[in-house]
Amino acid sequence: MTRGMDGVTEQPSADPVDRAVSRRRMLRLGAGVAGGAALLGAATGGGMLAGWLPGGVELKKLLGLTGTDGTVPGVAPGAVHVEQVRSAARSRNVTMVTMLPPGTVASTKLPVCVMLHGRGNNAQGMVALGTPQFLAAAVKGGIPPFAVVAVDGGDATYWHQRSPGDGDDPQAMLREELPGWLHARQLPTPRAAMGISMGGSGALQYAIGRTQSGRNLDAVALLSPGVFRTWADARVTGGYADEADWRAHEPTLRLDRMQAGALGVWCGQEDPFCPAAREVARQARAREARFPDGEHTEGFWRRVMPDAMSLLGHTLATT
Repeated sequence: MTRGMDGVTEQPSADPVDRAVSRRRMLRLGAGVAGGAALLGAATGGGMLAGWLPGGVELKKLLGLTGTDGTVPGVAPGAVHVEQVRSAARSRNVTMVTMLPPGTVASTKLPVCVMLHGRGNNAQGMVALGTPQFLAAAVKGGIPPFAVVAVDGGDATYWHQRSPGDGDDPQAMLREELPGWLHARQLPTPRAAMGISMGGSGALQYAIGRTQSGRNLDAVALLSPGVFRTWADARVTGGYADEADWRAHEPTLRLDRMQAGALGVWCGQEDPFCPAAREVARQARAREARFPDGEHTEGFWRRVMPDAMSLLGHTLATT
């Protein structure tokens, strides 16, 4: 077995002969498939290929059938403010990045979406992903304006406190400190959350916590959410102290406790998190759930970001 993004275990081909197929044979197979590739794509969108051709996902990658990478829109972004704030919940200074649409200023009337990053990333990584430009392009295209705020949640915390008293509780930061930071900057408490990879788990945990406090989120957007259906899958990430810790924080085990105005889930078929993402969409009755060809990459997240921005903006404007 190999370990993919966020430490999730990927299953290799069941037949070792398939895994040993030479590049030459692969190319011959690709040539044989090429004549029917267009027909296959038209009939199934390429979604069946991993299920019936030798090599599965690896062959799809070789043949370039895991979807195109999205690109950052060529538009001027709005204001981006990067600053350090002291988090008592995390026992450290953290970076907070505020991203506004072009032509807008911080206002208590501007809805806010908190954006939670993935493993090995941070708040400034959401700027590098192109979020300010995607936000600007969305508003330019007619989507009602809103602000996006990103904060540091830790390298592999999975956005939760691993053990009581460890001095690092990202969820407490979101619940108890972020609203005050925003209010001091003339912005309201977040009404939406967007999570990428590990941040998808954090966004769901945040949404569940908000429901329990009686302040439901209006929208949640999940891009390749890093959630786990079993402890066997979760234990390899290093994000949980033990099985009890996983059971205490894994959002897929308590989706019935979450209420949100609109949920969107996007995950690539070649992403090892896809089966769990499908289950989240089913259990939580997602308003929008799309599982095109794609991997666990920034290219995929950039490809689906416009759809996420659309869901967030339209929902925030109508609730």
